[in-house]
Amino acid sequence: MSDGKRKLRLIKSQHNMPKNTKQFRCGDKILESGIYRVYHGDHRLPHEVTLLRDQLFPKCVKCENLVYFELVRSAPDITLAPFKVALYALPANDEEEDFTIAL
Repeated sequence: MSDGKRKLRLIKSQHNMPKNTKQFRCGDKILESGIYRVYHGDHRLPHEVTLLRDQLFPKCVKCENLVYFELVRSAPDITLAPFKVALYALPANDEEEDFTIAL
């Protein structure tokens, strides 16, 4: 039945499907320490950042409040360490913007 070649097929996008992950916004209180995926407005690709419980979710210096966060991995023991760094603003990593490919 199979001729050894794989065929591509289109499937319907599932953007309207409900997500199981909760989304957080800038200024919300961080309830759980851990690694969060950060989604920016239009200027930067998603990335991950470690955030600490009882801080506030930070703004982006470029797109300000057009950012949301999703918990990727919980890290409750991270707040037990004596050294803590609070992140008050997400840097605008402009190096990621130019993905021009010459063909």
